[in-house]
Amino acid sequence: MGGAERTARKRRQQQVAGRSSGAKAVSAARRGGDGKRVAVIVGVVVAVLAVVVGGLIWTNAAKNATEGQKIPTEAGQAEIAERRDGAVVVLGDENAPATIDVYADFLCPVCATFDQQYGAQIKQKIADGTLQVRQHMLPMLVEMSDPPGYSMESANAALLAADAGKFVEFHDSLFANQPEEGKRGYDKDQLIQLGRDLGITDKAFAEGVRNGKYEKVLTEEMERVSADTSLRRDFGGGRVGFGTPTVVANGKIVDIGDPAWLDKVVGTATS
Repeated sequence: MGGAERTARKRRQQQVAGRSSGAKAVSAARRGGDGKRVAVIVGVVVAVLAVVVGGLIWTNAAKNATEGQKIPTEAGQAEIAERRDGAVVVLGDENAPATIDVYADFLCPVCATFDQQYGAQIKQKIADGTLQVRQHMLPMLVEMSDPPGYSMESANAALLAADAGKFVEFHDSLFANQPEEGKRGYDKDQLIQLGRDLGITDKAFAEGVRNGKYEKVLTEEMERVSADTSLRRDFGGGRVGFGTPTVVANGKIVDIGDPAWLDKVVGTATS
């Protein structure tokens, strides 16, 4: 008998012994007439099973919280002009004195916080003609949803929404109702329904969401951004790299930790 076969046989014997140990304990208790001990053993087994099953049910429900949900819509601002330029959505007047590039991911929780804090201010400056925004929605966290893919699918859908002139509303709706990182995102049918709810009636939108029309463009943009050394930041502890959200103005990364960063960018351009 070879070493591998002996090892396998020993493992099977241990498994059989393990499975029978609980039964032996109950049997011994019964032979000893210890009814209370039997009841305790059975009670513990039942309690453990209840905790395990209950935990699994709760975990699955939390993981799949977005399943079957309708994504609530957020109203946009009609005065904001938008157009798609490859993987970038350009918002506002091209003659605006200040321009910023915003790099974000629809699954990034810090990006959602950034949008909550500064989204209204940014849109106001776009609307009054002092700011143009080049919005890059990147599929950085494509492996961080369960199942994987939401980061890419939402970015693709957003570019298609831009083709229909609905990027701002689509963008705001996804960030305002962001799925939790590591759990289920919204599927393609939910993204298509969001587009319909925002007034996108062109069949090209639904077809583009289903077939991943702009996924190649987004992958190429992600590769370009990853290779751009000017976009790398120092995260401390010797960690240097690219992260979202990132804002760039005049070729330099903006310190968005400064609450007055937007006024400073626009003020510098208009002074």
